[in-house]
Amino acid sequence: MARKSKSNLPELYLEENKDQIYENALAEIQSFELPLGTTLRSVYDDQPNAHQRFMEKLDACIRNHDREIEKMCNFHHQGFVDAITELLKVRADAEKLKVQVTDTNRRLQDAGKEVIAQTEEIIRCRVQQRNITTVVEKLQLCLPVLEMYSKLKEQMNVKRYYSALKTMEQLENLYLPRVSQYRFCQIMIENLPKLREEIKEISMSDLKDFLESIRKHSDRIGETAMKQAQQQKTFSTALQKQNNVNYGRNMHLGRSRILESKNEITLKRMFEEDDEHEEEVLTAQDLVDFSPVYRCLHIYSVLGDGEIFENYYRKQRRKQARLVLQPQSSMHETVEGYRRYFSQIVGFFVVEDHILHVTQGLVTRTYTDELWNMALSKIIAVLRTHSSYCSDPDLVLELKNLIVVFADTLQGYGFPVNRLFDLLFEIRDQYNETLLKKWSGLFRDIFEADNYSPIPVANEEEYKIVVSKFPFQDPELDKQSFPKKLPMSQSVPQIYIQVKEFIYASLKFSESLHRSSTEIDDMLRKSTNLLLTRTLSSCLQNLIKKPHIGLTELVQIIINTTHLEQACKYLEDFISNITNISQVTVHTARLYGLSTFKDARHAAEGEIYTKLNQKIDEFIQIADYDWTMSESDGRASGYLMDLINFLRSTFQVFTHLPGKVAQTACMSACQHLSTSLMQMLLDSELKQISMGAIQQFNLDVIQCELFASSEPVPGFQGDTLQLAFIDLRQLLDLFMVWDWSTYLADYGQATSKYLRVNPSTALTLLEKMKDFSKKNNIFAQFRKNDRDKQKLIETVVKQLRSLVNGMSQHT
Repeated sequence: MARKSKSNLPELYLEENKDQIYENALAEIQSFELPLGTTLRSVYDDQPNAHQRFMEKLDACIRNHDREIEKMCNFHHQGFVDAITELLKVRADAEKLKVQVTDTNRRLQDAGKEVIAQTEEIIRCRVQQRNITTVVEKLQLCLPVLEMYSKLKEQMNVKRYYSALKTMEQLENLYLPRVSQYRFCQIMIENLPKLREEIKEISMSDLKDFLESIRKHSDRIGETAMKQAQQQKTFSTALQKQNNVNYGRNMHLGRSRILESKNEITLKRMFEEDDEHEEEVLTAQDLVDFSPVYRCLHIYSVLGDGEIFENYYRKQRRKQARLVLQPQSSMHETVEGYRRYFSQIVGFFVVEDHILHVTQGLVTRTYTDELWNMALSKIIAVLRTHSSYCSDPDLVLELKNLIVVFADTLQGYGFPVNRLFDLLFEIRDQYNETLLKKWSGLFRDIFEADNYSPIPVANEEEYKIVVSKFPFQDPELDKQSFPKKLPMSQSVPQIYIQVKEFIYASLKFSESLHRSSTEIDDMLRKSTNLLLTRTLSSCLQNLIKKPHIGLTELVQIIINTTHLEQACKYLEDFISNITNISQVTVHTARLYGLSTFKDARHAAEGEIYTKLNQKIDEFIQIADYDWTMSESDGRASGYLMDLINFLRSTFQVFTHLPGKVAQTACMSACQHLSTSLMQMLLDSELKQISMGAIQQFNLDVIQCELFASSEPVPGFQGDTLQLAFIDLRQLLDLFMVWDWSTYLADYGQATSKYLRVNPSTALTLLEKMKDFSKKNNIFAQFRKNDRDKQKLIETVVKQLRSLVNGMSQHT
């Protein structure tokens, strides 16, 4: 029993622990503070029947609580009943009291309504009175502010921005600080910077409009300024002429009075015309309203941004300057393109000059000088480029006049223009080049139209017309009766007239260049020298080389150049007269026409010699010798007689040439004829020559000698002309006479009869005859009948070869 008791003790102890665990779980559930999840997990994590036992414990706990609640309700029930009874009694009394209070409140409210109304009225009146007093006081402070702000708005509306800025300054410094606590003042303070920016934007917009306006009107402004400068220059020139007339009055009183009155009338008309033009011509201020730039300058100065405005203005003007200085690609085609270009530039700098003188600091002299130097470099580069495209001298001359007016206009505004006049000297060279090209065409046309025959004059009037165009003097010709012929052709007076026209054209460019008469005279002489030595000389040389120019034309060209050379001194006098420079008192350049015409004559003479030789060659080419003929025809060849007749007629035309030229041509022709005949004999293609052919050839050479001895051109002394055929004559005599012993014996001696016969020439011709003899067996009979003579021929050939070999070794 005791053992059993001891064995049950652990089980009892275990049961007690489980009960205690359930009790703790129930306590935790009732506490409502700890989370139930952990508690319930501890219950279910025990033995399998733990849930059932826990539910039993839970039911027992519920029953205990029910018993306690029932006991408590039984204990307080009587008190609750008593309280309810008392509340029911009080409710009746409360209803009565409520009715009485409501009635009392209604009567009290009715009685106090009037008092309340009057009290509220009094309070409201006093508040209004206090508010009115305050408003009056504040309005007295605010009204000046509002008046100034209204004034500001009005100034803004009428675009009086400078005054508006002054009003803003007064508002900020004087009025707004007094009422700064009000919201409208804060709005005003916030609006004032916006108004300033608005003024800046509006003034800047006006400035941009102004810049656009002057860009559009620059050409008109420049055109106006250039017209005024040109009118002033015309006025000064006319006034100077008037002074010169007055100065000469004492020396030529009667004549001067007439001239003076005429000049006074002319000058008066000119002044009246100038006055009319001045009324029509508008100034820069008339064409452009400068007020925007003044206004904008003042506004930015007041706002403290004067430097920003200056930089902006100068930057924009530099951009406009670059645009103005950029020419149109077709500017060089017409003078209007150049005029528009110059007018825009002048207008630009007239505006800048005006801004310089009417504002302080916006544009400085340093700035304008820098801008002008930049523009001047660009202008010079543009003019160099575009003027180089001009091929019309009239356009170049008009360009020069425009540059002069352009330079004079800007010089009047204080801009240095020396570089422009230096450029004019470059353009002058180009102008001369265009003139030279133009006159080259005129000379070519004159030469093409000339008939290269002497000028016929039928009567005195025609003679005077020619002499009035060209300074011709010939006492011998004057003695002849009409009709007669002048030695030169029509091209001579025409060339002379065109040279004078060239001098006039060159003088036009030299005017208004601010150069002395001496310098102008020097320019004219240099340009005329270029015309003579380059253009006219080239035209003459080309004319002489033309294929259709024959001997007659060449002779006339030589005569023409002789007369043109003689006329050069008259051209020098002509230049001196138009420049009023004496050739005696001043060292002036001379015309180089003498050398020009001498060179042309020499070329024509050489061409005459060449053409004569060519004509001789043509006749030689038609020669048809029968080199194997047994005997001659007994008369000269037909081609040679025709050649001699041609030479006779040709040399008759040479009668007007200087004697030396005719003699040289005749000698050259005879020498060429002799050389050609010699070459014909020695031609390598000619293999055989008969003695009959030698005899026929000798007849032709005799005719040549007769022609030379007939003195076709006077002036030769003795047999000078016949010496041209001496080589042929000695060679033919040697073969005709068969005088080899004399030739070989006297060879190398100055007194030799056949001194002009070269051994190689004789050997060549003898071998041709020897080959002919062998081929035709002519010497067969000689070998039988006269072997000594055959041996002599062989001996001569051997000796000639030895002489030739000796000459080659010596050489």
